[in-house]
Amino acid sequence: MKTTALTTSPLRDGKAIVARTAGRQHGPVKRLVSPSDLGALLKPFVFLDYFDSSVEAEMRFSMHPHSGLATTTVLLEGEVEYEDTTGASGIMPAGGVEWMNAGRGVWHDGRARGDGPVRGFQLWIALPPELELAEPRSQYLSGNEIPHVGPARVILGRYENAESPVPAPSDINYLLVRLSAGERWQYTPPAGHSVAWLSVQRGALRVGDEGITNELVVFDGSDDVLAFTAEEDTEFVLGSAVPHLHTLVLGYYSVHTSAEALRTGEARIMEIGTQLRRRGRIG
Repeated sequence: MKTTALTTSPLRDGKAIVARTAGRQHGPVKRLVSPSDLGALLKPFVFLDYFDSSVEAEMRFSMHPHSGLATTTVLLEGEVEYEDTTGASGIMPAGGVEWMNAGRGVWHDGRARGDGPVRGFQLWIALPPELELAEPRSQYLSGNEIPHVGPARVILGRYENAESPVPAPSDINYLLVRLSAGERWQYTPPAGHSVAWLSVQRGALRVGDEGITNELVVFDGSDDVLAFTAEEDTEFVLGSAVPHLHTLVLGYYSVHTSAEALRTGEARIMEIGTQLRRRGRIG
């Protein structure tokens, strides 16, 4: 993997786009991936949301549960107040990252703070059988704790000589990239990373003859590079991974690899929910 500086020389041909979506807007949240559509193609990446308070000012995610998956929130602008049932609580600043490994069951919430805009991405990853019922774990990192290589911040995984401090499965990369207008950059997925996608919500990219703006695109499973040119100042997230080979067994708040694991996760969610109701935390 390498970065390419500003240059007028052509970048070689690379992966082709095989699917694209503008997502579905629900208030301040745009859902770009879910298991019923592209999540089946992109697993372990099973959900991706982009949230933006400029679409709807009142933005709160009330206390809700998950099991069998991990969520990664990248906050691009603003501040978010958070709390989860691992005991963590606080305020995540712009540039911060939340990693929530729900494992066998966890509840969490978040709400925007202040009057300024709040924007970011929340990615949900299906966990392998050995992790899907593990003890839940959360981690909250400030922007200066996230390593970067050139224009790329390494949110999950490893890129060149930089490794994320997040204890995600080792076969997943997730990057936040910012390019200036006219800048060119390329990413070579690690061996075995036949799943690859990106989402642009600010700016515009070009990949070969294809333009990308305000959408998510899926790339083919070849070993080729991903080579980009920014047509204007552009910000995007990019994911690549070894495919998740297990069936997605879905609950309302959960994603597991078997019906038995789903029953275990949902039972634990209900148990925590009962405790929260007794304390008056949820209705």
